[in-house]
Amino acid sequence: MLKFTNTFRDGIGFDTVLVVMALGYLVVFSAYPLAYNLLMSFQSVDLFTLTSFDRPFVGLDNYREVLSRPETAMIFWNTVKFVGLSVLAQLCVGFALALFFQLDFPAATWLRGLFLAGWIMPALVVGAVWSWVLAGDFGVLNHMLRQIGVIRENIFWLSDPDVALYSVIIANIWLGVPFNMILLSVGLAGIPKDVYEAASMDGAGRVQQFFTITLPMMRAQLGAVISLGVIFTLQQFDLFAALTQGGPSNASNVFQYWSWQLAFQNYEIGLGSVVSVLMIGFVIAVAFIYVRSTRYEQES
Repeated sequence: MLKFTNTFRDGIGFDTVLVVMALGYLVVFSAYPLAYNLLMSFQSVDLFTLTSFDRPFVGLDNYREVLSRPETAMIFWNTVKFVGLSVLAQLCVGFALALFFQLDFPAATWLRGLFLAGWIMPALVVGAVWSWVLAGDFGVLNHMLRQIGVIRENIFWLSDPDVALYSVIIANIWLGVPFNMILLSVGLAGIPKDVYEAASMDGAGRVQQFFTITLPMMRAQLGAVISLGVIFTLQQFDLFAALTQGGPSNASNVFQYWSWQLAFQNYEIGLGSVVSVLMIGFVIAVAFIYVRSTRYEQES
């Protein structure tokens, strides 16, 4: 015991213990669940065989089953639209707000804090709020649109197949904009002011400065925001659970919610694992592209 205490007092072996603890955490809470999920995607797993280690190995049959289902194409394109529109809008609005809060005006810090209030709320709470805003019969949005004469009849935002997915996209954009704003604000704060002053002395206007100075110097931050936005959006589950539950008729369903439905509603756990594996593969691809692009920029 004394020797063990002296080891930590002298700082010998403490770094090793921290590394081992970190690796143990990653193995238990990341590597093992991922490997176990990958294994189940090649097995016939249902409610009866879930707790058993004697599961039939079916090879790629689960993958063929998922890819051949008629709803797969619709859910795939829903996922593409959900991720693409959400990330694009969050980036544009977040960038505009970051540029706005770079201006020197009273209460800028307080207003920036107000934008963060929505981001720190749990997604289920945000979904509950937006379900009230988007309610077809008594929703705030329908009331406002009727008052200004945009619509005459209520729009059922969460039950109309044509607009249900876009309703969830709007809620997700609102939830993710503050995160984008903060990350981009940090990047903007790191651009030296004298660069803009020199450009102004050379006759460059605000628009020209944005395209010749701001965007090139923000390339790394923009890449990080886009990559993180794609990863976080693919993980978004709570909004669908609170707003549409993937309906109506899969009109607003996406891969992350469909995986849960297959595994925990239909008890087709092997098929749910397949959808999870496909999503994990896409996330790894996005992370790999981002790491390679940043490494290429550093080398150049």
